[in-house]
Amino acid sequence: MNESLETNETTAPVPWIEPGDGNHSLGLSSWLLDFPVNPWHVMLCMSGTVIACENAIVVAIIFYTPTLRTPMFVLIGSLATADLLAGMGLILNFVFQYLISSETISLVTVGFLVASFTASIGSLLAITVDRYFSLYNALTYFSEKTLYYIHTMLVVTWGVSLCLGLLPILGWNCLKEPSSCSIVKPLIKSNVVLLAVSFFVIFMMMLTLYFKICKIVCRHAHQIALQQHFFATSHYAATKKGVSTLAIILGTFGASWLPFAIYCLVGKQDSPPVYTYATLLPATYNSMINPIIYAYRNTEIQRSLYVLFCGCFQTNVSYRSRSPSEV
Repeated sequence: MNESLETNETTAPVPWIEPGDGNHSLGLSSWLLDFPVNPWHVMLCMSGTVIACENAIVVAIIFYTPTLRTPMFVLIGSLATADLLAGMGLILNFVFQYLISSETISLVTVGFLVASFTASIGSLLAITVDRYFSLYNALTYFSEKTLYYIHTMLVVTWGVSLCLGLLPILGWNCLKEPSSCSIVKPLIKSNVVLLAVSFFVIFMMMLTLYFKICKIVCRHAHQIALQQHFFATSHYAATKKGVSTLAIILGTFGASWLPFAIYCLVGKQDSPPVYTYATLLPATYNSMINPIIYAYRNTEIQRSLYVLFCGCFQTNVSYRSRSPSEV
């Protein structure tokens, strides 16, 4: 996110780390301070490019595969869409920052990133809730009532995300009062604190649901040990794999976002911008790792990937192998 939105048409752009006094010296060489492009911005743009490419494949697979219409894949599609938008937002933030210097565009870009990352976190919470209900109410899970709950969660998630993303555009910014800026300009301190507190609430809710899921799985394991039935064992294996996937997602989610959320609460306005970048960059890795988890651990998406790429390859080979008379 842009650390400085102030523009000056008669001078060169403000360096990404301004030389301060001895108390804020970062020990960086002069060539790095005079670097024309912020290296952190380059890394964020590269991260956004990888995120956009990975999640675009997931979104395309779910959209064009009719069999992937279950509640679980609808939520995965929501998560991939949010991460895709976040990756595009990181790219646009880099492009607009160095090509079009405008406060309005910067506000729109920052709001776009806030909305997309909020939707990503909300979709992760929805996936956790869906996994809990699929175990708690296994007999009635595949019903229209479940679809209603899923759609309601998605509407609430994207509605709240859109509202939070509109806050900077509607005037909740520090452009007129620089003293109220947070560590992420142009967001004000109250906005950043609200986002950080929301993250901790969602994270605690996810942890609570995960522990409940583990209790249900342990109870199922005890019942399976008594029954020793093939179908029960097969169901338990699938459930265990789903829970392990959820554990990986939660672990990745916490490790990626916790440093940035904590720094949003304890960081000060005059803190060196490098601390913001150093905690924000790992947060983007969560959106980068999510599609990798789905591609390698979900058999149905793996099968769709295989059909997609092998189909394109076979079509290309068959086209090249045709004789001129057949064309």
